[in-house]
Amino acid sequence: MSVDVALHTRRLRHVASRHPSAFLLAAQLLSLLVYPLMDDGTGGRLLFGAVALVVVPLALWVVMRSPLMNWIGWLLAIPAMAMTVVGVMFEHHALLPISALLEAALYFYAAGGLIAYMLRDQKVSADELFAAGATFTLLAWGFGYAYFVCQAWYPGSFTGFEPDRPRTWMELLFYSFSNLSATGLGDVLPVNAPARVLTMLEQFAGVGYIATVVSHLIGLTIVRQERSDQ
Repeated sequence: MSVDVALHTRRLRHVASRHPSAFLLAAQLLSLLVYPLMDDGTGGRLLFGAVALVVVPLALWVVMRSPLMNWIGWLLAIPAMAMTVVGVMFEHHALLPISALLEAALYFYAAGGLIAYMLRDQKVSADELFAAGATFTLLAWGFGYAYFVCQAWYPGSFTGFEPDRPRTWMELLFYSFSNLSATGLGDVLPVNAPARVLTMLEQFAGVGYIATVVSHLIGLTIVRQERSDQ
């Protein structure tokens, strides 16, 4: 029994070492299934913090390419996670925007690391294809946190249905995905200058990501296929 467990663990580590981006992408997508279970109360925020405690270290694990990157990532992750837990459990709401700011920086940092990883050579691996999807989710989460900070520091930054209340985290994340994918679907609108600037930056990031990184991977995949057919 113990031999089977050890063998299974070894296989899992082998797969994880070859496809770390796949694990990150899976965690990000699974967390989308968790978010609808959250509410605006303490229970929902604690659940949100628990998801962050899983996803944030996983993002760090993917981008750990050097000791320096490791330290930078943990300097962002540890305070962010600590302030999230303290802010939720002890209702120190002033800590939540600061925590969100650090988490936004962490997700952008992880996205930058994955983009460098995908562009570092002229070959396309299976993990780089998973990294393309994972990077998209990291950018969406990063801008979602940025919108959360914007709304906290500039109340009334976003409007929508029931315009007198702040937008929920799920609404802001949905707005972020809508902007980044350029689908234009959404019931959230930016109404002041900071919110509109963030929106334009995300739209630019989404178009630039598709035009550079994704097209780069598609081009390399086509070249590899043509060479294999010769």
